[in-house]
Amino acid sequence: GGWVLLQNCHLGLDFMDELLETILTAEIQNDTFRVWLTTEQHPKFPITLLQIAIKFTNEPPQGIRAGLKRTFSGISQDLLNVSNLPVWKPLLYTVAFLHSTVQERRKFGPLGWNIPYEFNSADFTASVQFIQNHLKRIDIKKGISWNTVRYMIGEVQYGGRVTDDYDKRLLNCFARVWFNERMFDSAFCFYTGYKIPVCKTLEQYFDYIQLLPAMDSPEVFGLHPNADITYQRNTSADILDTITNIQPKESGGGSGETRESVVYRSAEDMLEKLPPDYVKARLVKMGALNSMNIFLRQEIDRMQKVITVVRTSLNDLKLAIEGTIVMSEASKNLRDALDNMYDARIPQVWRRVSWDSSTLGFWFTELLDRNAQLSTWIFQGRPKVFWITGFFNPQGFLTAMKQEATRAHKDWALDKVAIHNDVLKLTREEITTSPSEGVYIYGLYLEGAGWDKRRSILVESTPKILFVQLPVLHMFAVDSS
Repeated sequence: GGWVLLQNCHLGLDFMDELLETILTAEIQNDTFRVWLTTEQHPKFPITLLQIAIKFTNEPPQGIRAGLKRTFSGISQDLLNVSNLPVWKPLLYTVAFLHSTVQERRKFGPLGWNIPYEFNSADFTASVQFIQNHLKRIDIKKGISWNTVRYMIGEVQYGGRVTDDYDKRLLNCFARVWFNERMFDSAFCFYTGYKIPVCKTLEQYFDYIQLLPAMDSPEVFGLHPNADITYQRNTSADILDTITNIQPKESGGGSGETRESVVYRSAEDMLEKLPPDYVKARLVKMGALNSMNIFLRQEIDRMQKVITVVRTSLNDLKLAIEGTIVMSEASKNLRDALDNMYDARIPQVWRRVSWDSSTLGFWFTELLDRNAQLSTWIFQGRPKVFWITGFFNPQGFLTAMKQEATRAHKDWALDKVAIHNDVLKLTREEITTSPSEGVYIYGLYLEGAGWDKRRSILVESTPKILFVQLPVLHMFAVDSS
């Protein structure tokens, strides 16, 4: 009647088949016997074992209220009473609030953290232990060393996981604003309606936490209300993706147009619009050793690969639909292309050699636009303004511009040259000439901020406007030696 616990079963997939057979054939005498497995997601995990199992996952709580409830459920009354100092309980609650905040910001993606960190209860426990030890050692007359507390939380306990400079700055900002003498003021609050309660028992804390809103505004976490629109939109997209993925893939028996005929027509239309192969001879005439021309050649090589892959797979798909070649299970790429094109998504084989996009239509339009920029550069000369997001390697483009500037100034050293930029007040259409030095670029968007064209500064986002296009930027190199 006991339980068997097998951990990290994704590391022993061969044994899983043997385990399944054992479970199905063994004569288990006691009904309370259980086999408990822990595993990561793995594409080769035996599906039969998953189907007969009860799946259990431990998700992080959603919202400040749920986060604080879970945190305080791991705290004992003894821990609450461990110190007689009046500053102890407010500090404990503030660390718990910070713990919920750093976890909750993850759901907002790059707006919350540039890199999603795995903050867990060990960070909270270590921070509480440090504060407990610090309060034991402090001189009552001098009080708490706030610099030490902020450093330990922002740089060591939670900050020890953070690898991005801007994320570290954000974490230190939370520590600076919340951990200071003002936190003991009765008027202090993390955000309107989120105060530090004055409680003596765990029950009182739970009663207070229960009164917090079930749904939090993004402003509680220091974010703009627009962040919630982005989160809701991404969540909806994930749900719809899941629904699309589990739809039946075979054609129905109705009288409507079949999946194959829809995809066949789409493939014909795309093949008709697909640009021709590039003429490499033009590149030789332009001068092979120029920095910008080397970059252009690299971009053309990658674009040519995309065009070739698309043309080949579309032709094969047409032949497979016609029945000229067999679309067997072995040809996964063709099956994947058929399924994705019917759902207006990008086939995996195309995505691997190209770029990401929301739908197949946007992706194909971008292919034509990228090709147009490269073709114009080859046949009509260097553009006056570059669509930088239309390159595979935008950083390589800026490096080529830096090399070009270094060669133009004989006394400059490449490793001492830095790239600077000016945001102009002009749009792409208003640019009539190339700059004397550097390049004009466009195609950059701001998320999480707005742009004041008149003063050329960043401003708060306008409500319900998630993305703002930047005007043309003048990128140029300067000698920093």
